[in-house]
Amino acid sequence: MENALGLSGGQATLIAITAGFTILGLVGLAAAMFMEKRWKVSYSFEFLFIIGMLVLVYYADWNSKTTYKAYQAELRQWEEVAGTPLAKEDRKGVFDQVINVAAFQWGFAFINENNELSRNAAIVQPGEKVLFRVMSNDVIHGFNIPVANIVAEIDPGDVRELWIRAPDKPGKYLIQCVNYCGVGHAQMKAWLVVQGADEDNEETSQLDTGEGTSNG
Repeated sequence: MENALGLSGGQATLIAITAGFTILGLVGLAAAMFMEKRWKVSYSFEFLFIIGMLVLVYYADWNSKTTYKAYQAELRQWEEVAGTPLAKEDRKGVFDQVINVAAFQWGFAFINENNELSRNAAIVQPGEKVLFRVMSNDVIHGFNIPVANIVAEIDPGDVRELWIRAPDKPGKYLIQCVNYCGVGHAQMKAWLVVQGADEDNEETSQLDTGEGTSNG
């Protein structure tokens, strides 16, 4: 979620703190094994350790809520009736691109605002805010973009809306189904293609794309 918002800092801080405690724990264990005399931890140290853990839990909860609220606040700016997108001028300043996604056994179809259809690639620009409108017409599917920490479960007939900020680095990033949907589930993959230099665009042009229209 944090990566989807394009934020940074909170997640990295929590990982660094966790790694720090792990290293300190291993060092303490090694010291206990080789010390000649048993070291007794003072009560003051124990209280400080407990307070530190409580502060860490509070920070993690605060950071998670703040990120979630920011994500939902921007999503609510784009109000629509399911299946009836707003006019392009009404979306200006909210999302750079809206992509309709049809999930089916066993693949994804991406339809951009120009009604161009791709069976295996969602093509975006670096740093774009992209809204995905994902739907399924057969079974329950999952929609996961690991680089953006985004995952959603899509029920048949429903439309789920989620958005990401595209990576700044051009390249191909995995999109996959994470709900078992049948024998072809393992092959249900696609690419988030972040365009950049000419050589990246040449690679993109080799993907299976074509013209089409959206039923949503």
